[in-house]
Amino acid sequence: MEKLLNELSINGRRAYRFPDLDVEAHKAIDPSLLRQGSLDLPQMAEVDVVRHYARLSRLAYGVDDGFYPLGSCTMKYNPKLNEALSHLEGFTELHPLADAEHSQGSLKILYETVDMLCKVTGMDQGTLQPCAGAHGEYTGLKLIRAYHLRRNDSKRSVMLIPSSAHGTNPASASVNGFETVAVASDERGLVDLKDLESKLSDNVAGIMLTNPNTLGLFELDIRRIADMVHACGGLLYYDGANMNAIMGFGRPGDMGFDVMHLNLHKTFSTPHGGGGPGSGAVLVKQALAPFLPVPVAAKGLKGYSLDWDRPQSIGKVSGFWGNFLVIVRAYAYLLSMGSDGLREASAMATINANYMARCISAFFPIAYPGLCKHEFVLSLAAFKEETGCSALDVAKALLDKGYHPPTMYFPSLVHEALMIEPTETESRETLDGFIEALKCIHDKAYSNPEELHSSPATTVIGRPDEAEAAKRAKVNWL
Repeated sequence: MEKLLNELSINGRRAYRFPDLDVEAHKAIDPSLLRQGSLDLPQMAEVDVVRHYARLSRLAYGVDDGFYPLGSCTMKYNPKLNEALSHLEGFTELHPLADAEHSQGSLKILYETVDMLCKVTGMDQGTLQPCAGAHGEYTGLKLIRAYHLRRNDSKRSVMLIPSSAHGTNPASASVNGFETVAVASDERGLVDLKDLESKLSDNVAGIMLTNPNTLGLFELDIRRIADMVHACGGLLYYDGANMNAIMGFGRPGDMGFDVMHLNLHKTFSTPHGGGGPGSGAVLVKQALAPFLPVPVAAKGLKGYSLDWDRPQSIGKVSGFWGNFLVIVRAYAYLLSMGSDGLREASAMATINANYMARCISAFFPIAYPGLCKHEFVLSLAAFKEETGCSALDVAKALLDKGYHPPTMYFPSLVHEALMIEPTETESRETLDGFIEALKCIHDKAYSNPEELHSSPATTVIGRPDEAEAAKRAKVNWL
């Protein structure tokens, strides 16, 4: 275990020593504002500090280190070209309150990014202010509420959420004051149309759908669902978490969706994880455009500007204009990929997922067999019954094989679930290595299950008592 800097501290050791003062000291700070007593900072040489953080960096794991098959998260490799472009001084040094005439390049990026995303999704207008996917959900649902209130339809308090929806949907709906009502899945893993019909009324504000859904399955009845919800006066919200599966093949706007968000940090080239950075761009059909957050990037005869004159707007949802450098990465990705490149990326993501699913199904059952899109879900319920080894045991054992484990126990409608998303950026050799590791763990569970119960054996922390850690989390150092 790597020690903390305070534990490595040695009195008197310094990283840098300033020369003796050879001019008169200038006391510009009011003595009443100065700290009384010494500050307890670690005392270390520069080389010790550098080596400490270098050691910590090697304990972290990211997509640049290896395969990261985290289902529903699209942890794909992101081109370093886009990263380099986002670090150009003209972007990093621009003040967010600079005048429009001094920000034309950046305003052009905001305007053209929205325009390109609208073309990809079949929407009409949008905003880049939301700073994460859940923030985009929050914003999109505020737009739905504003739309209904503008029509004096204040009774619409229900948001329908399928059991196969993305995990943050119920929370986003609740934060916006909606009552959430679950819609069941049928034997195909798709929205149960009979259950949906039974829950439609003039109190329904809308339905939140992830398509492909969280099982990696495309909602084949999406046009019928749209007609049913629209017929009762509700709107369709599209969670763009799984957009990586359908770019160039299907557009949410053509499916009947009215408002949606995209995770630019998942689908459009920003490394993510650990809390950020992110961007949850929100795109809408024309009927909801008047309610978009202010300001929106606009283009006129005198160039690009920020349009604040939007009297029906829900107001700002971010301190400034969103996570701009994430948007720069997405802009560079869109330009470099083009429409053909985006289509090919989705095709490869789907091919990789189906290849893995077919291979793994020889020893672990797929929860909903058949053609999937970009991800699939294993059900290890029978495996656990036979061996005593759980999905958690398998995930922990993968750490010893050098792989980041897939998503565990989600979605909740699959018992002992492992959710795998290979993305389009992984080679067949990488996929085969992961498949072989899973097969080895599967076989080990039947020959020596205790080894899986004690996994991982090669990591720094080992296997903590997760229930105890959740109940009595230790988050400070004394």
